[in-house]
Amino acid sequence: MDGVHDMGGLADFGPVRAEPDEPVFHDEWERRVFALNMGALAYIGPVDRVRHSIERMDPVEYLTTSYYEHWIHALATLAEELGYVTAEELASGRVTKPVQLPYPAPPAEALLGILRGGVPATRDVEAAPAFAPGDKVRARNFEFAGHTRLPRYARGKTGTVVAMRGNHVFPDTHAHDRGENPHPLYTVRFEGAELWGDNVTRRDCVHIDLWESYLEPAT
Repeated sequence: MDGVHDMGGLADFGPVRAEPDEPVFHDEWERRVFALNMGALAYIGPVDRVRHSIERMDPVEYLTTSYYEHWIHALATLAEELGYVTAEELASGRVTKPVQLPYPAPPAEALLGILRGGVPATRDVEAAPAFAPGDKVRARNFEFAGHTRLPRYARGKTGTVVAMRGNHVFPDTHAHDRGENPHPLYTVRFEGAELWGDNVTRRDCVHIDLWESYLEPAT
């Protein structure tokens, strides 16, 4: 879906300021939010669903809250939508009945494995790629009603495939319980002038990982 979360290519939001020696967590509550989300992944996941819950935040709230506050919003939103808590319980800050979980909580060792190794999104399926490195492609230009990983600033733009990354779970369906739908993922190079206009004189480029269904041959 299109929203304020898709800020790539937008101007006048100020510079990205790097924080020297930035700590992993700025405050103890951030550490707790991180732990809550890791522990809840088995019940609120997949990550594409979590991302989409953040994308649905009110634009003003999204812009005026921090990264881990977005995580809190996602946890609360999905807990309610999946029936673990009610809106009234969230508003009061108190759960009045035991939460009914569909299966036991995973052991701590499993969570440590996720933290250290991640959750691979590659799948061993038979899906012959339609494109190869060197091919000219165009990112499709259409609106998305739900979650997507195709940034708005790249839609309708022409680029060059530089690598094929295998078959990956498709976020657009996975976020909405419509299956993993794994298919080819490519790294595509877009020249700065193609993305930002003829006034760009520097030799910039952007590499974006894009699923095959986002792309069409550039003619």
